[in-house]
Amino acid sequence: MAYMSEEGYKKLMAELKHLETVERPKISAAIAEARDKGDLSENAEYDAAKEAQGMLEMKINNLKLTIADAKIIDESKLKTDSVQILNKVELKNVKNGMKMVYTIVSESEANLKEGKISVNTPIAQGLLGKKVGDVAEIKVPQGVINLEVVNISF
Repeated sequence: MAYMSEEGYKKLMAELKHLETVERPKISAAIAEARDKGDLSENAEYDAAKEAQGMLEMKINNLKLTIADAKIIDESKLKTDSVQILNKVELKNVKNGMKMVYTIVSESEANLKEGKISVNTPIAQGLLGKKVGDVAEIKVPQGVINLEVVNISF
């Protein structure tokens, strides 16, 4: 089951619609054009178009599976007394005092540039259930970091 926000769900639906209504016809046209060029056994364009079609269909199927398993979280029932999915968490590295802010989201909504980390990451796993003032000891590839929860919001 993939928990996600309504915004994330709508994004996935829009991407699926785009792939099915725009990208799929483009690839079909590319295959037809390559087929018209003659001998398919030595036609690199045809092979490339068929490969692209296979990749697109795989992406469409993966999106459909994610959407089918999606459980939209009712944001009105979320609390900020402890860290949970869809919370924005302000953290402070205990060792160097560096502050950071992450929003914990589903795997499909994760985007580090936007400060959204997957609930499956070691940092998010270490933070779940923590309260303001708690220090989470998180194992990362470089060792162990201690992050203090400074604030929890939406």
